[in-house]
Amino acid sequence: MVAQVLRRPTLVLNRNWQPVRVATVARALVLVWNGSARVVDPSDYQTYDWADWARLRPRDGEACVQAVRFRLRVPEVIALRGYDRLPQAAVTFSRRNVFKRDRFACQYCGRQPGSEELTIDHVVPRSQGGQSNWENCVLACMDCNRRKADRTPQQAGMRLRRVPVQPTWRPLYAAHDVRIASWSKFVSEAYWNVKLET
Repeated sequence: MVAQVLRRPTLVLNRNWQPVRVATVARALVLVWNGSARVVDPSDYQTYDWADWARLRPRDGEACVQAVRFRLRVPEVIALRGYDRLPQAAVTFSRRNVFKRDRFACQYCGRQPGSEELTIDHVVPRSQGGQSNWENCVLACMDCNRRKADRTPQQAGMRLRRVPVQPTWRPLYAAHDVRIASWSKFVSEAYWNVKLET
């Protein structure tokens, strides 16, 4: 149970209170303990160092870490004390991220049949020198993929709904879909996909 709580996500803000990543509760508590960060209470934006945070008692039903002599509230948001930059806006090219970029929809017909019915299609086929990258890979349903076969969209008489490009969102990407309500005070809709840092 404690290990599960320690793996929960905590939003990490830079010292300008801009979201920079998501860490586990365990990592967030270490950052607060060593003075690199302060806990932010999303209800009133008050910040706490380790000693102040440890004195607060968990509310009924609130997640907490049980220590030997006390219970520690789980921080949902922390702010770094010495980091004011934002991470580079580069999203890793991967199958999962292509699915997210294309919103689980075929880029030829627009259908959303479900991930098991979608494939990654090379716009310029590899047999014609096409590369596996953001600008040459799109989602295609099984029917469109068969119809296009080993041809370019022009050769197959098909049209792409959107030109494939590398996404420009911040790389706060995740392998899980966690939405903590209090984060909405710090995170715009564009940041909801987050990367968990351990």
